[in-house]
Amino acid sequence: MHLLRIVKRYAASALLVAAATSLAACGSAGPNASQSAAAAPPPVTVLAVEPQQVPLTASFTGRLSAYREANVLARVSGVLLKRLYKEGTEVKAGQPLFRIDPAPYKAALDAALAALAQGRATAANAHATAQRDRDLISTHLVSEQQLDTDEAAERSTAAAVKQAEANVESARINLGYTNVTSPITGIAGEQQVTEGALVGQGTPTLLTTVDQLDPIYVNFDEPAAQIEELSGEEQSGRLVAASKADARVQLALPDGSPYGLPGTLDFRAATVDPNTGTAALRGILPNPSHSLLPGMYVNLRLTVAVAPNAFLVPQGALQRDAQGAYVYTVGTDETVVQKRVQTVGASGVDWIVSNGLAPGDRIIVAGIQSAHPGAKVAATEESTTGTRPRAAATEVMPATGVRRMAAAGNH
Repeated sequence: MHLLRIVKRYAASALLVAAATSLAACGSAGPNASQSAAAAPPPVTVLAVEPQQVPLTASFTGRLSAYREANVLARVSGVLLKRLYKEGTEVKAGQPLFRIDPAPYKAALDAALAALAQGRATAANAHATAQRDRDLISTHLVSEQQLDTDEAAERSTAAAVKQAEANVESARINLGYTNVTSPITGIAGEQQVTEGALVGQGTPTLLTTVDQLDPIYVNFDEPAAQIEELSGEEQSGRLVAASKADARVQLALPDGSPYGLPGTLDFRAATVDPNTGTAALRGILPNPSHSLLPGMYVNLRLTVAVAPNAFLVPQGALQRDAQGAYVYTVGTDETVVQKRVQTVGASGVDWIVSNGLAPGDRIIVAGIQSAHPGAKVAATEESTTGTRPRAAATEVMPATGVRRMAAAGNH
């Protein structure tokens, strides 16, 4: 029994020594492991950026109007006999739309033709008499006074013939007006007067309207403040004004999707309305399917300028502080460098940077929390063929925050 107690005491002592040795070993290894971990540079993901042209467009609300709108009027008085078209369908220029009772005007034309025939006969007789007097004047068988009288009658009857011819033409025109035709090609509207009504009494009567819908206009206004701001950006060289040919108009459908056929700027007012503080603009768009109708309010984007040497930077990579915007880049020695930048807005998931970057700069897009200026990092290049989304539209928000703009294009 005494021997057993000695063995147990020895075993416990051995265990205590082993535990102390283990703790000492752990204590000596801990600082070395921490130092090794601190020495390893943090991993980051970088994206190399290159300058490109980014078109900028401003967002507006506009109203559609017909390319051409014509009122179809009853230009002569009479009873409306018949409508010759189907309401709401396309009609061609010159196509008959209504028939007004032609009987009174046919009779007036016949009377004018009879008066013309009589006038021509009278003129022919007067001419023959005057010509006979001219032949006999040398023989003194006709007096000078008689010749003068007959030649005056000749001239008067010739003038009467011209008057009769004009009356015939007027009667023929009025008869033609009884067949009311479309002045333009377009969609004919609702009939305004029913058959059997007396039209054209005193003033022309509106029978219907015809609207040309392809192409179609969109009218909108540009604030004077936006015009001034764009002018300032252009003078600084950060933006280049879009020419009239490049000023594309893109409509947005009610569901938010873009209208498939972009248009161009057709008109820009040279003055600002002092009552509204805006300048009138008008775009023109193709509308072959007539899906766009006059009177509709639409959202649209107009290309107003181009950022000639802009960089698209992911929004998560751009930071801001009291001094402004900045990004972290990684140099060739894997050292983090802070660069101050200027933006002219955002393109989907990207900021549009107009100043502060150089071609080929490697911007940190992931792992920014671990990056600090002057520190070493382990950089991994982001694939240029990655699936990071690019928006087709750009929402541009200048530094002043006065307006919101959009830039369309494939980035």
